[in-house]
Amino acid sequence: MLIKAILFDLDGTLLDTLVDIADSANNTLVRYGLPTHSIDAYRYFIGDGVNMLITRALPNEKRDIDIIAKCVKGFREYYSRNWNVKTRPYDGVPELLDSLAAKQIKMAILSNKPDDFTKQCVSELLPNHHFEMISGQRDAIPMKPDPIGALQIADNLGITPSQFLYLGDSAIDMDTAVRAGMFPVGALWGFRPLEELQEHGARAVIERPMDLLGLVDTSCRSIKE
Repeated sequence: MLIKAILFDLDGTLLDTLVDIADSANNTLVRYGLPTHSIDAYRYFIGDGVNMLITRALPNEKRDIDIIAKCVKGFREYYSRNWNVKTRPYDGVPELLDSLAAKQIKMAILSNKPDDFTKQCVSELLPNHHFEMISGQRDAIPMKPDPIGALQIADNLGITPSQFLYLGDSAIDMDTAVRAGMFPVGALWGFRPLEELQEHGARAVIERPMDLLGLVDTSCRSIKE
């Protein structure tokens, strides 16, 4: 099987966004007199969109629709001003993207981060890299792990799903790749552990971004459909 495209997750895969997300959520919780969480706790809150992030961060007795909506609004306001305080591409990501472009491998991004934030993050922190599509959470498209977003990207690029590597750092990403018929690759530098990635269908795991090139270069020989 020849790999023609890579579909990337964003948070925890291309960009280390953990601290800015945690700080924005904790600032919102403090604003409304609610308890905060450690940065590491947010590794498991992130991944299913802003509403679920806030829901997980709230005490059980505060998880009603009005409080969630108020805190989501507060989070978005704070994050829009502070999303890039500490957020940076992971070491090796720019080099990986340059190498894939040189090999004429098409690239796209699919995230559960709101679409406006997704596009802003990529535009400002990965400005020298071309992605065929950048797709964040939108009302018209179900969030991952529903495969619709991934399949739409494959269709728009005119590439069959089986010719995609999907690189992500969570169970959500591995489930998305499996359901879309793409080759799931787990990023060990991200937010979630090896066991989670393997349990949800990762067919390869890599320790550094540049390790992905080995899978691309040997895809015809070592990656079985």
